[in-house]
Amino acid sequence: MSGSELTRQSVPSLPRGVRLKHDDVRDRTILVAPERTLVLDGPGIAIMELVDGENSIEVIAERLAEKFDAPLKTIGNDVVAFLRDLINRGYLDIRNDGG
Repeated sequence: MSGSELTRQSVPSLPRGVRLKHDDVRDRTILVAPERTLVLDGPGIAIMELVDGENSIEVIAERLAEKFDAPLKTIGNDVVAFLRDLINRGYLDIRNDGG
């Protein structure tokens, strides 16, 4: 749902047919969607490992800020930008539970 507003309470999830996978042959982590793939780097992998359809963007940002001992505002902005891009490209859905 790329038309939904992205808030700190938004919950990202993988839509049907999209999955996070480790490509053992090339030793990299990718998002696999019908007829396309996206190679993820370190920060993208860290974010996507927390996308489970339950964690809100706020929870994802808080966990990453703690893990990397980084400012929450900076991490939060990066998480939102990354997830917005994936939503716009059809790799993620977003759910807003009244947030």
